[in-house]
Amino acid sequence: MQPLTKPQNKYWLTFGLCALAAALMFLPFYVVDGGIFLYAGDFNSQQIPFYYYANEFLKSGGGTFSWATDLGSDFWNSYSFYLAGSPFFWFTLLFPAAWQPFLMAPMLVLKFAVAGGGAYLWTRRWVKDPNMAVLAGCLYAFSGFTVYNVFFNHFVDVVALFPYLLWTLDEAVLKKRRGPFAVLVALNLLNNYFFFAGQVVFLILYFVCMTASGVYKWNGKTFGALAAESILGCGMGCVLAWPALLSLAENPRTVDPFSGFGYVFYSKAQQYGAILYSLFFPPDCPYMPVIFDEGVIKWTSMSAYLPLMGMAGVIAYLRCTQKTAFRRILFSGLVMALVPALNSAFYAMNSSYYARWWYMPILVMCAASVQALEDERIDIKKGVRPTVAVLLAFCVFAFLPVEEDGEWSFGVIDYPEKFWLNLGLALLGVAVFWLLWVQYRRRPLLARRLTAGVLAFGCLYGITHISIGKFAQWTNDAGWRTQQYEDARALGETLPEGAYRIDDYECYDNVGLWMGKSCLQFFNSTVAPSIMEFYPQFGVKRDVRSEPDLEDYALRGLLAVKYTVTPVADAADFEEKAGDDWVYWGAEGSLAVYENQYALPMAYGYEYYVTEEQFEGVPENQRANLLLRAVVLTEEQIAAWGDVLQPLPEDLLGGFSQEAYHQDVVDRQIQGAAQVSLDSRGLSARFNLQKETVALLAVPWDPGFTVTVNGEETPVEKVDGGLCAVRIPAGEVDLRLDHFTFGLDQSLAAAGASAVLFAGYLVWHRRRKARRAWAKPLPETTIYRKEN
Repeated sequence: MQPLTKPQNKYWLTFGLCALAAALMFLPFYVVDGGIFLYAGDFNSQQIPFYYYANEFLKSGGGTFSWATDLGSDFWNSYSFYLAGSPFFWFTLLFPAAWQPFLMAPMLVLKFAVAGGGAYLWTRRWVKDPNMAVLAGCLYAFSGFTVYNVFFNHFVDVVALFPYLLWTLDEAVLKKRRGPFAVLVALNLLNNYFFFAGQVVFLILYFVCMTASGVYKWNGKTFGALAAESILGCGMGCVLAWPALLSLAENPRTVDPFSGFGYVFYSKAQQYGAILYSLFFPPDCPYMPVIFDEGVIKWTSMSAYLPLMGMAGVIAYLRCTQKTAFRRILFSGLVMALVPALNSAFYAMNSSYYARWWYMPILVMCAASVQALEDERIDIKKGVRPTVAVLLAFCVFAFLPVEEDGEWSFGVIDYPEKFWLNLGLALLGVAVFWLLWVQYRRRPLLARRLTAGVLAFGCLYGITHISIGKFAQWTNDAGWRTQQYEDARALGETLPEGAYRIDDYECYDNVGLWMGKSCLQFFNSTVAPSIMEFYPQFGVKRDVRSEPDLEDYALRGLLAVKYTVTPVADAADFEEKAGDDWVYWGAEGSLAVYENQYALPMAYGYEYYVTEEQFEGVPENQRANLLLRAVVLTEEQIAAWGDVLQPLPEDLLGGFSQEAYHQDVVDRQIQGAAQVSLDSRGLSARFNLQKETVALLAVPWDPGFTVTVNGEETPVEKVDGGLCAVRIPAGEVDLRLDHFTFGLDQSLAAAGASAVLFAGYLVWHRRRKARRAWAKPLPETTIYRKEN
């Protein structure tokens, strides 16, 4: 396989075709939802509110600390995985925050178009006919992986940018072009550090396979230039990645090692069936697998389906070629997908299963498919027949006998109607592909007709896929979610100013983001690690979301929860469960608000402390009550602060009734800050106390915090398994808690230095190239003389 010159550039044609088809795919949902695209799950609960909140946060002064993110978290670390480095997100800042819910689908259209254009750009090098590269671009843009990951939205950003990275690598090796590779490395790292780790692994695999196949021919200078650009690109793009890495190192979710057979075998046999299924069938809804329900199937982005063609082109290519680079890459990718430890190499060897790296071999699958169409030596029938055979073979799952409680039935398919629909779509696609190939093979119109078929089929199965996920939640979301977004925004302006938190009961996820308030119910997996450490102490699970039960009344007092928001329809139920501590405050549209009669300020002092052993000896459901009487200190902290705090008397280590809770809250209020204010850079508090004490700041501890007390810097300690505490003197005290993203100064310095070095690198290469041009001898010329 040798690179070919490109006489035509159809990038913008591909871009436009993908944009048009994507717009048509989302149009029905725009009509149904009245101008806004609502989907399901993470898209509605995270992607829409995240885009709205981040836009509002940056335009209202920015800073580094987001109070509305769970109990409060570093803004950049919390959102760099989702959107903070994405060029698509930064483009949306041109528009008001209130427009963000209405821009989600247009931005997806743009991402599909950029993905298709990038795939065209990379594939064009490896085909003779530019129209075949257009076809490959459309296959990639509407692959099952891309359509599936509309659910996650920000994953599509990665799909869109990756082909450009691969194209610049080819340019660097094959054309000796210097500069673009480093820029795309930086852009992809800045866009999403999590996916970039997998891209590094794939680029190494790609480079090795291309070299082994003789496509890449390089020397020490070429390798040195690649190494330099890789390092400089990582340096320029590490602005958000380095602080996030420091934060993730403290996150317990990132530590999940393999053990024993887990390195080589998936624990459930159905995982292998699901992988095979995902190659041949249009993708299942992320939260609703059709056949396989054992293993890790849901939300894994497991889909490698190519619209219309399915695996026909890929299989034909693999059966009819030998020792090509693409063949090596695809077989290597298949092995890595089937071996857990190799699959996890794309995720820093974490044993949690994901297939979120598949978009990279999918790009190669698209190129292999169009090469199979273009090469007359490849018999497409050798791909169509196995594809149809595998599709039909899956019908056996509809007839397997099942015995349960003495009763026999047939079929192990959870959603038979969805299976038959997916099977019908897959067979229809292959049938149309076969008919088009038979009619137009060896004719110039083949690529154009197939492109039209892929785009039409991409719209069809894309609408079907999104509809299955969307309308399964339709009765829950229809109309009410949009109304709640609007009412929450209005409520954020109606609630009193001040430093407090809110809670919600039976509201949609992340309603606090719409109000700009810290909320106990929160859905984001990259919040401050101290939150992950804090909640489990009280029996509250904290993995991807925070959701303390309503019965944890003392936890709400401890964390300064002043208001609870609930849909008006659920208000009576809330009143019955919450009890007399909460009184009706008012309502805003569909949302009712209740005020906590026992709310603490976000900063208050203590007389007593308990040891970690004493704290652990109290039942989980009573530990929040204990923390209203005493602060939990380590041995080192006791040695430092024991002169201003007393050990909690033994008789106060129990007796945790709700009446006692009320008195404990009053005791803390007496030592509470007279005034507390919050901003995007930290917290300010004013105390007036009778004696020196230790003040708890109900804020998740972060290494980026610094504290000044009356203008003098004072150590801030982590107490209570995740919160902040400071020693303060008696009398009038002005306390300031400032935040700056830990590691950001280092990453900014590295990025700046890398940018300067990269500029020097480009200047050096340009001058070197110019010197070589001047050193070349001038071409000989022949002077013709007229004979006399």
